Amino acid sequence: MPGRVLFLVLLLSDSVFGVQAAETSHGGGVAELEAEPVEPLDPQVAPPIEPADRPADMPTLTSSNDPSRFGGSIFDRPKLTGNWWGARDYLFENGLTFDVSSTQFYQGVTSGGIDQIAKYGGRNDYLFNLDGGKAGLWEGLHVNLHGESRYGNDINDASGTLLVPPNIAMLFPLPTGTHTALTAVKATQYLTDDFVVYGGKLNMLDELVQPFGAGRGVDAFMNTGLVFPVVLDRTVPYSTLGAGFAIMSGSRALFTLMAFDTHNTPTTSGFESLFTNGIVVLSKLDLPVSPFGLPGHQGVEGTYSTGTYDSLRTIPYIDAQGLPAVTSNPVRGSWSVFYVADQALYVDPNNPNRSWGVFTNIGVADNDPSPIRMSASIGLGGSSPMISRPLDTFGIGYSFVQPSDGLANLDPFLLPVRNDHAIELYYNIAVTPWLRLTPDLQVLWPGIRNTPPPGPNPIDTAVLLGLRAKIVF
Repeated sequence: MPGRVLFLVLLLSDSVFGVQAAETSHGGGVAELEAEPVEPLDPQVAPPIEPADRPADMPTLTSSNDPSRFGGSIFDRPKLTGNWWGARDYLFENGLTFDVSSTQFYQGVTSGGIDQIAKYGGRNDYLFNLDGGKAGLWEGLHVNLHGESRYGNDINDASGTLLVPPNIAMLFPLPTGTHTALTAVKATQYLTDDFVVYGGKLNMLDELVQPFGAGRGVDAFMNTGLVFPVVLDRTVPYSTLGAGFAIMSGSRALFTLMAFDTHNTPTTSGFESLFTNGIVVLSKLDLPVSPFGLPGHQGVEGTYSTGTYDSLRTIPYIDAQGLPAVTSNPVRGSWSVFYVADQALYVDPNNPNRSWGVFTNIGVADNDPSPIRMSASIGLGGSSPMISRPLDTFGIGYSFVQPSDGLANLDPFLLPVRNDHAIELYYNIAVTPWLRLTPDLQVLWPGIRNTPPPGPNPIDTAVLLGLRAKIVF
């Protein structure tokens, strides 16, 4: 109820709001909590971006004479609560940043799917970053924490999709109910300018993103198939214990190798089950390219798990609420590999923070125990082409998912599956730098053919409309 009241107040209070800075995730396939347009930083291996900065598709608009990075009028400041009477600047100068945001969703199935219904829900994200050098500890140390809350309802099950839920943000930390969890506690240490190590509890949705197509479902696309490379569903938990290293070129990782536990433990420490079901190894090679002087990246990533799997319900990226109670025979070992790329097509010559471009990832995984044999996505997004709206962003994308034989043969009567397709369009309106409203349209061709018996009914093409509101405090 508090989230619903907040949502309505923000929409109706014309006396307060006029015309967001965000902890948006944008990256080149492995990790970026925030990224600049030309060479995005990689927070899996690099320090966090300063709070006043924006990702490539959320450019900075400077319209205040206040020298503070957090100051300005209520219409211009990057955060709703401003500079806290100078405390925010003081903390930043001493290596500490705190970012809190609240994202509300009202989304409905207008036709098709399983049920034509609309639901309201929301989530909060709490980010803490420590720069060890500025804090008086030692140079090269960075500590990042990510807490999150989920509340309300969603239409993931009503849409009829299984493998690519239309609202990925409402899946975490758990897909139903009201929950708060600390899903990331990561320490990063630069040993040299070109070599870093990191470890702790890793939030893999923060780690595995790419420019123009990421944002955790709260900044850019909402559909799982356009936010996350879903061939990783079986091998990559959402929140887990792990460690790794990276070889750097400037501010970006050229090669990354990491190992982590197979268990998804968003609401526990993870130590109670650490490595009791094997280990996952993930590697990535990422090469910068610049055709016609425009920045881009080409990369390949792969995973291998030694774990044993027998249930879809342990996968955090699918909507398991409507699944029948079917399990498979235990299968040991799972792998995936995919190609990932992003390419800027336009960079504003007067403001390099404004750019838009294309992104894609295409991958394959094993036929069992992975529920997905192949997935692909392609899209166009970034800063609004309208010069008069420098903080707005947009996106249009398509995703395809082919179920594996293991999933297709699990129970063809109770769980008849086929290929899953999705198209999504959104336009992110910067009402102020700290308040964003996003109309969203999705058309889904669900991967489940029929509703479960008794009385199975066909599941038709679903059309979804939604409105997202995000406030950064």
